[in-house]
Amino acid sequence: MIRYALRCRDCGHGFDGWFRSSADFEAQGARKLLACPVCEGHGVEKALMSPAVAAAPEPGRTPGHAPGGAVTSAPVGEAAELYRQLQDMARKVRNEGHYVGAGFAEEARRIHYGEAEGRQIYGEASGQEVRGLLEEGIAALPLPPLPEDKN
Repeated sequence: MIRYALRCRDCGHGFDGWFRSSADFEAQGARKLLACPVCEGHGVEKALMSPAVAAAPEPGRTPGHAPGGAVTSAPVGEAAELYRQLQDMARKVRNEGHYVGAGFAEEARRIHYGEAEGRQIYGEASGQEVRGLLEEGIAALPLPPLPEDKN
């Protein structure tokens, strides 16, 4: 897998993307499958990246962690385990929550403001809708894709 630093030509937002190869990145871009997570624009391009060079940890510092505890890189095994845990969380939400489809943002607001029964919900929302929810103090998190979604 290759990690590219990406940039949206439309809004300037920077983000990362993982691809099997450079050709995979090009093919996804040509098919308009790449979108900015902020504005949902398809003007996604590779950004200038510095090379990833592993250095020996300083004495007393955990490898892979920067000051303040932010992870700068993680071994594949740890990242894979974290992703597995996120997928387990997504399965739990889907099994125990109520699917509300494209009306997610509206239903989340109704629950937050006491206009609907309080319950765990999931569904679809645009980046703009999620930003609006967060600005109102309403928690909304993206669920990772699951392998079974491809069947």
